[in-house]
Amino acid sequence: MSEVSLEQSLKNFFGFSAFKGLQKPVIENLLKGKNSFVIMPTGGGKSLCYQLPALIMDGTAIIISPLIALMKNQVDFIRGSSQNKCIAHVYNSSLNKSEIEEVKNDIISKKTKLLYVAPESLTKEATILFLQKIKISFFAIDEAHCISEWGHDFRPDYRNLSSITDKIKSNSIIIALTATATPKVQEDIMKNLNIENAKVFKSSFNRPNLFYEVRNKTNDVDVEIIKFIKKNTKKSGIIYCLSRKRVEELTEVIKVNNIKALPYHAGLDIKTRANNQDAFLNEDCNVIVATVAFGMGIDKPDVRYVIHNDMPKSIESYYQETGRAGRDGGEGYCLAFYSKKDIEKLEKFLDGKPISEKEIGKNLLDDVSAYAETSISRRKFILNYFGESFDSKNGDGAENDDNMMFPKASIEVKKELLLLLTVLTKTKQAYKTKELAKVLIGETNALIISHKTHLKPFFGQGKYKDEKFWVGLINQSIILGFIIKEVETYGIIKLTTKGSQFIKSPYNIKIKLKSKNIDKSDLKRSDVDVYDKILISDLKDLRKKIAKKHNIPPYVVFQENSLLEMSIKYPSKILELSNIVGVSEGKAKRFGEPFLNLINNYVEKNKIIKKDDLVVKSTGSNSSLKLYLIQNIDRKIPLEDIASSKGMDLNKLITEMETIVISGTKLNIDYYVDEVLDDDSKDELHNYFMNSDSDNIKSAVDHFEDDFEEDELRLFRIKFLSEIAN
Repeated sequence: MSEVSLEQSLKNFFGFSAFKGLQKPVIENLLKGKNSFVIMPTGGGKSLCYQLPALIMDGTAIIISPLIALMKNQVDFIRGSSQNKCIAHVYNSSLNKSEIEEVKNDIISKKTKLLYVAPESLTKEATILFLQKIKISFFAIDEAHCISEWGHDFRPDYRNLSSITDKIKSNSIIIALTATATPKVQEDIMKNLNIENAKVFKSSFNRPNLFYEVRNKTNDVDVEIIKFIKKNTKKSGIIYCLSRKRVEELTEVIKVNNIKALPYHAGLDIKTRANNQDAFLNEDCNVIVATVAFGMGIDKPDVRYVIHNDMPKSIESYYQETGRAGRDGGEGYCLAFYSKKDIEKLEKFLDGKPISEKEIGKNLLDDVSAYAETSISRRKFILNYFGESFDSKNGDGAENDDNMMFPKASIEVKKELLLLLTVLTKTKQAYKTKELAKVLIGETNALIISHKTHLKPFFGQGKYKDEKFWVGLINQSIILGFIIKEVETYGIIKLTTKGSQFIKSPYNIKIKLKSKNIDKSDLKRSDVDVYDKILISDLKDLRKKIAKKHNIPPYVVFQENSLLEMSIKYPSKILELSNIVGVSEGKAKRFGEPFLNLINNYVEKNKIIKKDDLVVKSTGSNSSLKLYLIQNIDRKIPLEDIASSKGMDLNKLITEMETIVISGTKLNIDYYVDEVLDDDSKDELHNYFMNSDSDNIKSAVDHFEDDFEEDELRLFRIKFLSEIAN
């Protein structure tokens, strides 16, 4: 096909006047009947590489894709570009018998040019027999990284595709496509598909318009996310969470802060998921909170930010998910929250897996930790991971990450690098990152002892630096090319030619390592929470005065943590005060006015500039559980039965009830307290809590010695606070 006619076909079928990047040479290669392997980042236009040839060539192209949502999205797109509604079909488990027959008839009558098939459906004998009877133009294997066991999303059904496609049509043309593949994964895909002769088309993985930031994850992560969304109001964003439960909780938190948000996860029914996805695509809601399945093939070019509430399980996943921001070349902000504890939890989930899968999984998580903890250019780290070099000073988008915006001071490491590489050779290159760091600082584990490394003279020679330093140096040495991490051996560190040369002729070298005392997220954000100690003192004095006036203990007016939050957020209105933790609307109206007067006068006198994005509502730890408890306590269900129905013990239930009451909601548990305490005991406890300076349970236990059980004291405090405080 001539150049003019190919360009014209693009215009006729899709309305585009020019190809993007490598699209044209990929299509030309496929039209020549040659195998192709395409590595193209999200937003690079991979789909068109097989869609246009399928429309041009004789027969039906079989597109193998892992997700039903991905298939539907692409079929809708192709049908929208054609007057022929039969031009593309899905063929998977979502179809009933009559729909399957309709699809088959359209294919036989040559109306269908693209058939999207799930790998699971392709393995069925009936599917194979049918496909053997039709003319197939080529096989397109999308999300090809699913083939490789070394990749981040390995699927056994993908591993057998080569034998199945060959069974359907021997020597068929194959185009494999992926957005994320390390050099090892690329090699594995081509070998497994038996297309080592394929022409490889690899675009740069650099997305210069994306800004990368990683923040340490704290208990205030909800507050930080709300602040970020409010600063980016009316912009579309995706928030990724690892669990369905967290998706639901975070969605509720966002919604109560007057932001339109919807959840997306596999626990929702198909119709709800589809409706929520469409609402996001159609801009009926700006924020989608989702598990990692969301976004696969979603063609929304103007997603302006992607937030990771939890770090994903691999750099590949992270790259693919962040790649959904700024696909139109415009602004794209990628914010991730990192916690070492989250990584440790993910490692525990691997414990029951087969050894090879477990080792691969841990290796991938080590890379995620290294990325989150690195002090060098995050862009350089990511591109190096995918086998691409990057100039972190002059490269396109070089300054677009937090580490480059707030760079750390460089330190000289000639001595340390020489020691690291020397110890690596003396240990016969048998260790992974963590073991090698332990050898340097002189710590043992079972593997080190079994190799008798702890008896060697070099053991512990690097103990003048801590383990974190050595892990950081190892990770940066990989990026600088002195050492490599072998994927086949699940992360064993090996010396490179460059590393050997350094040992022979060491030279001065500076690197950036993470500072212990500076948190770059604090440098980037000016809204670091600091309690106003003078205001706290004034608020406590006022609380004491009001408590005396109402003849109640001070803590009944407002709890300590409520006063602390007031000193950060300086609420000036009843509505703002009712958003403070532990302050219900009723309590704000009952006690709030003098506190607001005090705060407003203090703000004016000290010329304090309030931050208008600091008011963040909370739904509590679990709003659905809270509602369940309130409803069942209202029905006077025995507390033991309520606890049992939720799989918790009484102690845990009391803790949840305390949270509800302290947040300002009444709970009438008289029906239960009346059964466990007599009238004299209730009078005695009422007098204690009324006259005590604190509602601290430990103090109450000490005061009553063995007269009351701790649970009895806690239950009565719930009754007391409900009646007096709320």
